Amino acid sequence: MRETVFWCILIYMCFINLISAVITILDKLAARRKAVRVPERTLLLLGVLGGAAGMYFTMKTVRHKTKHLKFMLGLPIIFVVQLIIFAFCLNFF
Repeated sequence: MRETVFWCILIYMCFINLISAVITILDKLAARRKAVRVPERTLLLLGVLGGAAGMYFTMKTVRHKTKHLKFMLGLPIIFVVQLIIFAFCLNFF
């Protein structure tokens, strides 16, 4: 059971981080073109749903929203909370 929970969480985290990274890049491209942007609320929601690490590293790599404290501080905090939840799940399931 524990191994199954681990793999399910790992697969989900990889998937949501990939989606978060792609959406971050698409928002960066939209910003350059002055096109319709992805709302900040959506980006933060993706971070809360598990994509905080992927989104943070993508934002640092493509230099997107690096001046926004809610992203540069918020995403690492969300990621730490997600690690704690992950450790909790592994210990109790």
